[in-house]
Amino acid sequence: MTPTDRDPDKTDWRKRLVKARAELSSEVRAAEAQALADAVGAVGWPAATVCAYVPVGTEPGSVALLEALRAAGRRVLLPIVTGKEPLDWGVYFGPDHLVPGPYGLREPSGLRLGPGAVRNVDAVLIPALAVDRRGVRLGRGAGHYDRSLTGVTAPRIAVVRTEEFVERLPAEPHDVLMTAVLTPSGGFVRL
Repeated sequence: MTPTDRDPDKTDWRKRLVKARAELSSEVRAAEAQALADAVGAVGWPAATVCAYVPVGTEPGSVALLEALRAAGRRVLLPIVTGKEPLDWGVYFGPDHLVPGPYGLREPSGLRLGPGAVRNVDAVLIPALAVDRRGVRLGRGAGHYDRSLTGVTAPRIAVVRTEEFVERLPAEPHDVLMTAVLTPSGGFVRL
């Protein structure tokens, strides 16, 4: 996906990316989700605890990615949306321990660890609509991750489709930069 004769703003990018995702077949989404699960299982970083997410709608990934992390011996934390505040976090114990959350999300049941839990992890996998080569991430626009990732020193890894790893996105001062990207065909790439 490349800009046309002008740099589109974030709203333009979001519309185009959401439309492109909606046009994907379920077979393509499933194949890409499996490729991401395989790629995350092969990542060699020494991460004992990883923040991840349960994909919603057309977001890249699947519960298989979470299970690959657990199979590799990693403790997995998932976000819990609390409103406009930073995300809270809970431990993922498997798909049977997920409960409905706001915005169609599935969240871990059980003990909440608090917003500060993300500062004590070894890596953070972050859903994105796109990420550029500078590390600028385009999310859905609610700002949950930007508020939650301020001050996080662990690797911040945007998870996107291969076509969503682009040359340049519009950036704002509050955007928290990613340090790596994970794509179905490219695997893990440091930025």
